[in-house]
Amino acid sequence: MTRHTETAGQYPVIPLRTEVQLPGHVGPLEIGREASVRAIEAATRDDNLIVIIPQRNPAVRDPGQKDLHEVGVRAEIVQVVKHSPGRFTCVMRFHERVHIDALVATEPFLVAAVSPLAPVTTATPEAVLATTNKVRDYLLAVVTDAQAKEGSSSKESSKDSSSKDPKSELSRIQVQAIVDPDKLVDAAAPYLELERDDLTALLVEADTMKRLERIIPSLERQATVLRLKADIGAELEGESSRTHRERVLRDRMRQIQEELGEQDDNAEVDDLRKKIEDSKMGDDVRAVAKKQLSRMSQMASSSPEYNIARTYVENLLEIPWNVTTEDRLDVSAARGILEAEHSGLEKVKRRILEFLAVRKLAPQKHGPILLLVGPPGVGKTSLGKSIASSLGRKYVRISLGGVRDEAEIRGHRRTYIGALPGRIVSGLKKAGTMNPVFVLDEIDKLAADMRGDPAAAMLEVLDPEQNKDFVDHYVEVPVDLSKVMFICTANQLDTISQPLLDRMEVVELSGYTTHEKMAIAKNHLLPKQLGEHGIGKDQLTIDDEALEEVIHSYTREAGVRNLERELAAVCRSVAVRVAEGSGNIEIHKPQLVDLLGPPRHVSDMAERKPEVGVVTGLAWTPVGGDIMFIECRIYPGKGEVRLTGQMGDVMKESATAAVSWVRANATRLGIDHDKIANSDLHIHLPQGAIKKDGPSAGVALTCAVVSVFTRRPIRNDVAITGEIDLRGHALPVGGIKEKVLAAHRAGIKMVFLPARNEKDTLDIPEEIRQQLDFRYMTKIDDALAVALGDAPSTPDPEPAIPPPTAPSSRGSVGERLPS
Repeated sequence: MTRHTETAGQYPVIPLRTEVQLPGHVGPLEIGREASVRAIEAATRDDNLIVIIPQRNPAVRDPGQKDLHEVGVRAEIVQVVKHSPGRFTCVMRFHERVHIDALVATEPFLVAAVSPLAPVTTATPEAVLATTNKVRDYLLAVVTDAQAKEGSSSKESSKDSSSKDPKSELSRIQVQAIVDPDKLVDAAAPYLELERDDLTALLVEADTMKRLERIIPSLERQATVLRLKADIGAELEGESSRTHRERVLRDRMRQIQEELGEQDDNAEVDDLRKKIEDSKMGDDVRAVAKKQLSRMSQMASSSPEYNIARTYVENLLEIPWNVTTEDRLDVSAARGILEAEHSGLEKVKRRILEFLAVRKLAPQKHGPILLLVGPPGVGKTSLGKSIASSLGRKYVRISLGGVRDEAEIRGHRRTYIGALPGRIVSGLKKAGTMNPVFVLDEIDKLAADMRGDPAAAMLEVLDPEQNKDFVDHYVEVPVDLSKVMFICTANQLDTISQPLLDRMEVVELSGYTTHEKMAIAKNHLLPKQLGEHGIGKDQLTIDDEALEEVIHSYTREAGVRNLERELAAVCRSVAVRVAEGSGNIEIHKPQLVDLLGPPRHVSDMAERKPEVGVVTGLAWTPVGGDIMFIECRIYPGKGEVRLTGQMGDVMKESATAAVSWVRANATRLGIDHDKIANSDLHIHLPQGAIKKDGPSAGVALTCAVVSVFTRRPIRNDVAITGEIDLRGHALPVGGIKEKVLAAHRAGIKMVFLPARNEKDTLDIPEEIRQQLDFRYMTKIDDALAVALGDAPSTPDPEPAIPPPTAPSSRGSVGERLPS
């Protein structure tokens, strides 16, 4: 290998992964790669000269010429310390930059042919000189600060030169003696915390002016920081004489308090006092807070009362006194938000828009407190979030299900250990404003026990005339709740106390129609599940027929929670196929059996035919409407009535009234009185595990009793609801929308309703009204004339009824038919 006394020649190469070295200083290098170790050994056997080149990509283990920068540094090996086989620390003196002309060898180590890197510049000599002087001035300030720090720790500076910081090797005289601009740049670089890319740019840049300009911003910033430090130090030195006496006094006070087992709590009290003054709390609340601070200042911090008082003051400060958000009363924008986030629920959305419009026209008016009542999964809670979004208010949800302790609402008194404010005040703290939207979820599931009645505590919270001065037992100062918009949700009204219900405006949410469920599934549920399962919108397509099959055959609900679960199951199955590399997947109705299993729900009317003594009734439940079959059978007996199927007292009375009306009108109906007297009647409602009650099955029960005694079958495509009296009148009932939706889901074609319920059908979606034949009745005869067909030509075998006998004196099971 050829050697030259000049820079040009061939040298062993050490590629650097993470470090970048510039000329002009002495420093250590850790050598660990096998090729680099061999390069060091070869250099030490010759003239100790070597070339250091930074890698372009630190991750490359065995770099070639394309992996190395075109500029490196020629260095001289000063000392080699061997730590272990194949591991060295080399102290090197870095001389000058060189240009890498070519790699002439790669084995057993890298060898490069290099040439001197001649400095060039396009700037004028005057400009280069001015810039050089500017860099020198900044560097002098930095070096002066470094020398001062080194002088303050002279003992540590006496360590071995191999571990000395290269910055400590430069003095002010040496800086002033540097004339070459490139050498000045190389000398300044170690004083700056430059990134690897910045150091690399300084190394490879050939233009002297550009190198100077690159380093000026960092030097200027470093000099500015040092100047500010010096100014602050001078200011502190001037203040030290004034504060010396205070420090001595405070040290003595601290010693006295330590002897007494106390601490200096003045700082904490002063901090709380400043926060109280800066808060927006009213004067009465501020007076209470300051009173507690006065007590704290006279207590030891180790005292339990001190912590109780501090916690109380901190809770007062966390309440957003007089802090409100500005309402965004844009009815059109609110309409857009509600339409985008909720399909269907037109009546509810219209009521919300009315509320916003009134609030816009009369800002000072206290609006009503809305109670959203409906089955699970219809969007009651999410409606509250949409209202908050449309108003631009903060949203707070408080779950009241299972709350039994009044202190959950009003807070605990401070005499108890661990006392905290109630959920209402805590909600205000969480919202950070005094006018959030509060959603009181599941208010119908409040309970009462020995700890009080939370529903009674809610009376003040939900009364717009009283909640302006709501008092929490913990806070013990009035909290204004009049600006809060309360929205309550419930599944049913029966369990809500009447005084509490009287304070709220009830808005009923019924179940969704198939059309609405389809829209919700397409616009909300399916996109949500695709996102949660990492499936692209174009990777899964479910056609309308398959989606409708999921709605009808795999779910039976008023809401859409189970529908979302089934769509999630479809997405999970599709996710497996997508992960295996399948492209776009289309789901059709026949594939649902493989994805979801066999259908869970079959239409109750699918296999039915007209039968004697079997009628379809309609029922309202807390989870939506449902259909129920009422079955009647007669057999020889003594006129007794047996009622089974978990009937409640009200339904039993309806059955008794139905039998009484049939017996009173037996002649007109063509029924033999002796047949009634010598027959036992059994009325049964299937699904015996479910309790059933209410008067709305009265007309259906009457039809079933007439059918079984006249042997006339009842149409299987007819559903009936309505209460009866002993005169045969059809009386109105509730839950019409839920019942009609249930009838539609079950495949019913005709629905009998009391005439006075005709107005309630206006709430039923138009598409459902078009598919059902509504018949309105004022008396039971209207239903009998249509629902009961003619007697069959080959009637079912009728049980033989024996001739009248003398009444038995033994006890009977069930109820005696009324005479």
